[in-house]
Amino acid sequence: MREPMAARMRPFTSTIFAEMSALALRTGAINLGQGFPDTDGPPSLLADVAANVTGGVNQYPPGPGIPELRTAVAEHQRRFYGQEVDPERVLITTGATEAIASAILALCEPGDEVVTFQPYYDSYAATIALAGATLRAVPLRPGPSGSPTFAFDPDELCAAFSARTRVVLVNTPHNPTGTVLDREQLTLIGQLAVESDAVIVADEVYEHMLYDGREHVPMATLPGLADRTLTISSAGKTFSVTGWKVGWVHGPAELLASVRAAKQFLTYVSGAPFQPAIANALALPDSFYDDLASGLQGKRDLLSAGLRAAGLTVYPSSGTYFVVTDVAPLGVADGVEFCWRLPDLVGVAAVPVSVFCADPDLGRTLVRFAFCKRDEVLAEAVARLANLRKALAA
Repeated sequence: MREPMAARMRPFTSTIFAEMSALALRTGAINLGQGFPDTDGPPSLLADVAANVTGGVNQYPPGPGIPELRTAVAEHQRRFYGQEVDPERVLITTGATEAIASAILALCEPGDEVVTFQPYYDSYAATIALAGATLRAVPLRPGPSGSPTFAFDPDELCAAFSARTRVVLVNTPHNPTGTVLDREQLTLIGQLAVESDAVIVADEVYEHMLYDGREHVPMATLPGLADRTLTISSAGKTFSVTGWKVGWVHGPAELLASVRAAKQFLTYVSGAPFQPAIANALALPDSFYDDLASGLQGKRDLLSAGLRAAGLTVYPSSGTYFVVTDVAPLGVADGVEFCWRLPDLVGVAAVPVSVFCADPDLGRTLVRFAFCKRDEVLAEAVARLANLRKALAA
């Protein structure tokens, strides 16, 4: 019998999130590995969905998404970023992951290259492999103590571009490192994309989760980039409903048509009762968005302090749900092995950063923890982590 799986997919038979979440469940550990909140979204959003389900909004929505949600996404971009988006150029997807996959599959031919930063969200490498394209991963490295967290070397970024570069896949705020790329960094990325005539796919799902006064700069708002940028976001992170899988992508008409062509043969449509509810939620007052960021910043600080007290090096997180640590000060040489042991050691689960890297040595001793949990859960995790040195020495 022939090999049952195509060679390009053999490295992607499972995800670290599924493995570590299963380990947490099996051991009863506090799951700080997978990035999902342990509270539900705004009550008004939940009530709207319940009314939609019982009110018969359960059949296929229109292929591009319901007009109300597409209009709400366009209004959101105008409200927060001064960006003029035509609702006809908004496509509703089954989460941001499908939007990313649809974009890469639609735009890339075998032999094309996709530039992105490593570590990266794990679906990036799998999607690029599905398209038959080649991943060009530029390292984000931690800076010296006291400096801003992970950053790229401009020379390494420039060297990653070639005549074959088709897409630049940019994630800011960045999962897993918590880095927020600034205007100067994004401008350089945009200049290189223009020089290579590459499409920018901007994964901005953590756009409302920024801390310490940091600013989110959508790539499409930078001069000369709107006509080559596909902007992706979703409701899952912003409204704490990650299981609903409702995302969106907007951009210039020709690029969006290409994405729609691929998307329609993946899920076709989804989320009928969720879409009108999310349209309403996007119009929630500024206080909702402010409270989201300030609440998560407090959670970040609570967990970060506990991780430092446990003996880990903690890198500053400027956005997302995540904080990255280095476990080397504990005498640990392999983050993967550490994460498999951690639930048994102290009853906490995390994920190793090396699995998000084309070069595993880049993040060999780095471990990511999620802080999007209730304060009491984080406090209990911190109490357990306080026993880590003793458990490792036993």
